[in-house]
Amino acid sequence: MPYPDRFYPVVDSLKWVERLTQLGVGTIQLRSKDLNDAEALQIVTDALAITNGTQAKLVVNDYWRAAIVAGAKYLHLGQEDLADADLKSIREAGLLLGVSTHDDTELETALAAEPDYVALGPIFFTTLKSMRFEPQGIPKIAEWKQRIGSIPLVAIGGIKFEHATEIFAAGADSIAVVSDVTQNADPDARVKQWLGLSAEAA
Repeated sequence: MPYPDRFYPVVDSLKWVERLTQLGVGTIQLRSKDLNDAEALQIVTDALAITNGTQAKLVVNDYWRAAIVAGAKYLHLGQEDLADADLKSIREAGLLLGVSTHDDTELETALAAEPDYVALGPIFFTTLKSMRFEPQGIPKIAEWKQRIGSIPLVAIGGIKFEHATEIFAAGADSIAVVSDVTQNADPDARVKQWLGLSAEAA
């Protein structure tokens, strides 16, 4: 399977990790904010216990020390976290690294870290978190993809299933989804739609 999978949900709890794993999702990012070191290590360890032995790849957001200690294989860092992270230790631990980008300067910073994928966002307006950046729009996806070449490009931010075909056509290799799953009236059905689309394109 490619990494990251074309459908890439981002969730904040073990309950969601378990639910998505049972539905057959291939790549799941766990993004839980404001944890101390002990809490981070506990939730990462518990999430790995849920996904081990399944097809799900658990991506740890931000907590690179916990990811290393717990034996995770996948890590995602925002720009601030990237600046503080020990990339040498991350690579020595064998972690695959994804990095968030929002503008040209951040893309240069991300590429200098030799990431395993680059995330571009927000593609559309999102209410999930306060963003310093205006929506990028779909045309930016094609521009970014041209610049990063063979590195996988993940589109994120306000994306719904109805946008997926156009976003993949613009050059995204993967779509990270938050509210379209977690705030959906029928999350399981939505996940199955995404998985179906991903299977068609495989």
